[in-house]
This record gives sequence, structure tokens and C-alpha cells, in this order.
Amino acid sequence: MQLSLLDTVEQHPNAANRVKELRLQLEHHNRQYYQRDAPEISDSEYDELFRELTALEDQCPELITQDSPTQRVGGAPVARFRAVAHGVPMLSLENAFNEEEIRAKLDARIKKELGLADSPLLTYMCEPKMDGLAVELVYEQGLLTVASTRGDGVTGEDVTQNIRTIRGLPLRLTGEGVPGLLEIRGEVYLSLDAFQKINQGREENGEPSFANPRNAAAGSLRQLDPRITASRPLSIYCYAPGRVEGATFSSQYEFLNVASRWGLPVNPMVRRVDCVEGAVAYYHEMNGMRESLPYEIDGTVIKVDSFQLQRELGEKSRAPLWAIACKFPPRQAETQLENILLSVGRTGVITPVAQLKPVEISGVTVSRATLHNWDEMAAKDIRIGDTVVVERAGDVIPAVVRVVTERRNGSERAVPPPQSCPECGSAVVRIAGEVAVRCMGISCPSQIRESIKHFASRGAMDIEGLGDKVIEQLLSLGLVRTVADLYRLTKDDFMCFERMGDKLAANLLAALNASKSCDLGRYIFALGIRHVGERTAKSLAQAYGSLANLEKTTVEELTSVRDIGATVAQSIVTFFNNQNNQAVINQLREYGVDPTVVVKTVGGRLSGRNFVFTGTLTRFTRDFARKQVEDLGGNVVGSVSRKTDYVVAGEEAGSKLLKARELGITILGEDEFLNLLEQQ
Repeated sequence: MQLSLLDTVEQHPNAANRVKELRLQLEHHNRQYYQRDAPEISDSEYDELFRELTALEDQCPELITQDSPTQRVGGAPVARFRAVAHGVPMLSLENAFNEEEIRAKLDARIKKELGLADSPLLTYMCEPKMDGLAVELVYEQGLLTVASTRGDGVTGEDVTQNIRTIRGLPLRLTGEGVPGLLEIRGEVYLSLDAFQKINQGREENGEPSFANPRNAAAGSLRQLDPRITASRPLSIYCYAPGRVEGATFSSQYEFLNVASRWGLPVNPMVRRVDCVEGAVAYYHEMNGMRESLPYEIDGTVIKVDSFQLQRELGEKSRAPLWAIACKFPPRQAETQLENILLSVGRTGVITPVAQLKPVEISGVTVSRATLHNWDEMAAKDIRIGDTVVVERAGDVIPAVVRVVTERRNGSERAVPPPQSCPECGSAVVRIAGEVAVRCMGISCPSQIRESIKHFASRGAMDIEGLGDKVIEQLLSLGLVRTVADLYRLTKDDFMCFERMGDKLAANLLAALNASKSCDLGRYIFALGIRHVGERTAKSLAQAYGSLANLEKTTVEELTSVRDIGATVAQSIVTFFNNQNNQAVINQLREYGVDPTVVVKTVGGRLSGRNFVFTGTLTRFTRDFARKQVEDLGGNVVGSVSRKTDYVVAGEEAGSKLLKARELGITILGEDEFLNLLEQQ
């Protein structure tokens, strides 16, 4: 049923039913995607459902509830976190470090306490020990109301707004038997892939890298602005109950199964075993799988499965007698730092890299490790010739943890920040407030190499076959100096390569030609503008419609676009004001690379009409307005020009409104815009 934009819920009671249906669908697809890794619909189909829900809630704000998927990032920044007392203390666990200690500290002690010395069997629950941040979630009548950190075990910090940004966590529990009150403990973590992407972005932006996934997760969860937390893809696994009112459970195994049916994420690697030897085998199995898991674990947790036995055993010194944390051997090793190499990245950031005397860590030979930046090197006092402790965390690049200063003999030497680029000799700069040292040479070979890799990557122009080996040969033969040179390559150029055949050369040329008609958002991302990721590039494409419009924009105009702040806006304007960048873009145009946003609707009532939105909109969101305009054949652009037909002005409209008045462009209020959409 197509709802009138100006009608109310009373006139259209089906709106409430549709909103409820959409919320259930979106939460179902969130579980399929984030918890079960089995998506049933495409991202675009999910986005369409989300946009429909957003539009309905914008029309009928009285239908908005706390558990709506649209409200995951709705809180304003806070000055500080308030304290939250835990209903049941969140205890720490005693540690074991090998299988003998598992048997002695857990199994033998428990059997002695329970008088079960003659019984060889005792059922345990085994779980991976996630290396993240412990939290407690409180659900009342199935609705997530409070989330807090562990803190000192008795009192934590209120991080409810930030926890709500975790897409894999339900805001409302579903299914049968949901209790009136459920306190559940969980571990918030970052996957290794997410961790690497966050650090890559921070290094490119001149920000210090996170030391490990746990620090990154903790730092993300404790942001005072939930929008920052939402930009970092946190995950969570739930593992134990606190207070529960309205439901009873006999065991940890039963609780986790029921919690999963309510929609809570539970680690699929948990396992119930019948005796301590099963727990020991699980410990060794997890240690063997450690390197292949998509997240960090530092051991296993073994618990008595029966809640009745847990109550009988109780606790001692703030640690339960019925559970133990079995730590894995450390993934660290000592070796000698033989040299410090300099690596130049795509954005010109020069990163120091430790060249190490090869050492084996967790079955992998490590010969290089990141040193991040010169501030960190200075803080750790790292010098060539030092004996250092190196840590390897999963697939994350190995890092130097600390220097073994007592091994120094006086021959060690420090390496100061470079004054010139090691690749091209250009001067380097360090921008105030940043830790990064950058090469400013536009023709720096390392930057060209990485720029082309980025330009051709799947999330950008997606030029199939243009991999590292092809790029290296293009550069070594001097065939490309900028990304625009890719589009003047001929078959004869490719035939100069080693091991190049007619078919492969033809395929490369076809892939290059096909990329000319790529999506505008991908093209903007491919240009490698500092601070502009895939999501921001997509927003820019939707807001401006063409690269020509974006090139003429201003900082003020950009900051009115979703996801664009002052720093990003300045970076975009600086990029397009650079004469060398403009020369490359013009060359790309000459070769036929100049995509625009394709308007899907042809011949609609607003066909060919250009709309600009400015100010704070209170009756609807910009996404909703854009969809309505585009569905009727119109265009939404980011800047006001003589080609603009309508400017829709919300509260506190600024320069765009003034320019519209100067040019005599029709100005609409929000209600007038809605009336325009309603016209037949």
C-alpha cells in the first residue's frame, strides 16, 4: 500500500503493521549476516528495506521505538560515562597455563570440594577466551535498556548508546520464553580484518595505530560520541547470565542454547564435554586453530556446566571456584633488530619497519615488524642493534612490543625521522597534530605504485587482472606515471611484458575499457582522496551527481552532506584545487572516464528537475527526500547553480539559500516540498 506522505497513522492504520514487519525482517537479516554468516538478501535489498522503514518513521514519528534498527546510532555525544552497578558482581577468573594446571586447579579441586573424588566424570562447558572487553547487557521485557563495562567487577560505565551500534546485537529479544529481566555478560571484540582496516585508515590519516584488536575494541566502545563507535565494526559474543527473572536454567549449555534462540550472538565454537580430558583436548584444539580464527583469542574458559554445582562451589577471593581461564603460550619472541627500513604508502606516509633476525613465532618465521611511527619509536626507545620482544597477533603484521634494554652494549643507534623521501628524494613534512611523516612528491614511485593498486582495486574501479605483477611491469617499463596513463595503453604495450599472450593482453584492455563506465561513487573512491572511504565516496556521488559538480564545491557546501565533517571537506577541496590532480582528472576525461550518477527513473513527473537540500530537515531525512525525488525522475545535487530548479530549505539554512535567492530559484519549505511530491 502506497502511503500518502501527509496522511497520519490514524488514517492509515496499516503503517504500524508495516513498520513492525520491516523491523522483524531487518533484525532477521542482521542475525543471518552478522551471527550466522549466511545472508539471504543482497546489501542493496537490505538498504531498500531500511530506507522504507526510515521513511515510514519519518512520516509517523510516534511509531519510533527504542528497538528500531533506525535508532542504533541516535544518541548525542556525552560529557562522561555514568556509573552502573552490576546486579551480580562480574568476577575475574583464576588462570591456568597448561594441561596439568587444568587438571589440578580445576578438576581435582572441584571434585575435592564436592566430595566426588571417586567419580571420574564431571561435565564442563568449554569456550574460546575472546580477547576483547567484557560488558553486561540488561534486557527488560525483552528490550535492551542498559549496557555497561565490567569496570571493577562491581561498578562499570554506562556504554548503552555505543553498544546499540553493534549490528549483530538485537535491540529486542524475540522467540518464546523471553524473561522480564535478563542480565547477560558478553565480550565485545574487533575481527582481525576490521582491526587491520581501522589501523590502515588511521595511518593514512596521520593518526597513531592501535596496538592490538583488544585496545582498538576498548577504545571504540569508550568513545563519548556514539557516531565514532558506529564507524568501527564491533562484534560481540554473549557467554553467561547475571540476574534472570521470569526464566530458569539448569546449566550453562541450556542457557546458551536458549539465549541463541532469543537472537543473542553466541560463539559457535562453545562445546560441552563429559570429563576433564575433553576440556584438555579442547584447549589444545583451540590453540591449534588460533592462527586461523577471524578474531583474537588468548586461551579457553572451562566452566562446570551445572548451575546447581556452580552455586554449591561458590567463589573465593572474587574468583569462582567452578571456572578457570586456560591461557595459551605467549606469541612473543626475542630477536635482534638488524635495521630500520622506510616504507612509503599510497598517501605518502613514511612508515618505519623493523628488519629482524628471523625468529619463529607460533610456527611462522618473522623477519619484519611494523614500528608504526617515530613517536612510538621514541616512546619505546627503539634503536638498530637492540634486542627486542616481537609479538605476532593472528594475521596482523608483527609488531615490536618493547626493547630488552639490559642487553644493550653501547653499539645501538637511533634512527631519526627522514628529511627526504627514501623513494624519490622529495622533501617530507609533518603536519601539526599528526604523527605521520609524509612525502610531498606527486611523482613519488611508491605513491604511484600504491595509487594504481588502489585505483584498480575491487572497491574502486575493479579492473580485473590488473594485479601487483602487472603494475610492477608497467612501472618498470615506464609505461605509466599516473592512473590516467592506464587508459592510453595498447596491446603492443602489454606484449612487452614477460609471459604475456594475446588473450591476456586483450582481457586487460577489455577490463580497462569496461571500468570507464563504473559507478561514480567507486570512481571518487578510486581517486584516493585523503579521508574519503567507500561510504563517504558513495554519499558524495549521491549528493553531487557528477565529478564536475564535486570539483566546484566548497567546504561549506560539503559539510551539509551526510558523513562529511570539516576535516574531510577541507581534504576534498584541497584535492580538487591541486593542479596536478586536476591534470590527471582531465586526462581521465579525455580517455572517456567521467562517470555520473545514473537516474533510474526516466520520464517521471520531475524528470530533469534539479533539487538542492539545505539546512536542518525536521519532517523527513535527506535519504528519504532523495529517494522520492529520484523515483519521480528528478536529480538531487549538492550545490546551487543556474541549473537548479528547487532549493528545499530547512532550519538554519545558510549560503545555499542566499545563493538561491540571488539567482531567483524557487525555494520550498519542507511542507511545500511534500505537497509538490503529492501533486498528480
